[in-house]
Amino acid sequence: MTSEKSIVLKVEARPVENNHSTQPVLSVTQLTMNFGGLCALDEVDLTIKENEIVALIGPNGAGKTTFFNCITGIYTPSGGDVVLTDKAGHRSRLNGLKPDQVTKKGMARTFQNIRLFQNMTVLENVMIGRHCRMRTGIPGAVFRPPRAKSEEKQVVSDSYQILEKFDLHRYVNEFAKNLPYGAQRRLEIARAMATEPFLLLLDEPAAGMNAQETKELDAMIEKLRYEEKISILLIEHDMKLVMNLSDRIFVVDYGKKIAEGTPEAISQNPAVIKAYLGESADA
Repeated sequence: MTSEKSIVLKVEARPVENNHSTQPVLSVTQLTMNFGGLCALDEVDLTIKENEIVALIGPNGAGKTTFFNCITGIYTPSGGDVVLTDKAGHRSRLNGLKPDQVTKKGMARTFQNIRLFQNMTVLENVMIGRHCRMRTGIPGAVFRPPRAKSEEKQVVSDSYQILEKFDLHRYVNEFAKNLPYGAQRRLEIARAMATEPFLLLLDEPAAGMNAQETKELDAMIEKLRYEEKISILLIEHDMKLVMNLSDRIFVVDYGKKIAEGTPEAISQNPAVIKAYLGESADA
């Protein structure tokens, strides 16, 4: 009889590549978040290196989405440091920055619950992501000088090319609300990529997907990493996806980091097994 542990934390063999820079693109140190008397995050440390895929996992309510919200400017952490380092080596402390400022620094995210502009077209959704890289700003949008018009045309062209990469160009003029569920998930990732991030955060990207859609998502994330040369941090409950994709995994429970390591090491960690199954490791 197959044990429940092997079902939950099964690891499939994958090639290990050691081409990651030793310089972290994201360095989170002693991140703490208090909501009144509740400590949602308790001095959590996490690093992500260049071109690395890292997973943040844990039971429901462990603090994973709170972590994302703290490092992307939705929440201001109660303590700790969040430092982003771009490809030129420039370091930026993100504490206290607003979400749009964090995005301009090079970190984009998706959400557990899809947050598309449902009554806008697929193309317009991606164009919104591109606008954070426009130089003309609000005055240009209002008065539309020649430079602004030229830049707007470039945004349309760039956005369509992004849709092609995600196999969404066939829906270019469809309202986002009319897309199949899996395509809506891809569109949200496409919009995030339109901001030109070097670090992409995915909050439960496989939520609600069937087995085939999840398999396609797995391939898409790998393709993004290698073709766009970006780092990826994902929260995900699908352990098969996590174990297949991740170079390293961080595990949180009740707001504390309880483990970190390779997929193979995490799958055999007694503290992780206990957190997921609610039983002792030798039960």
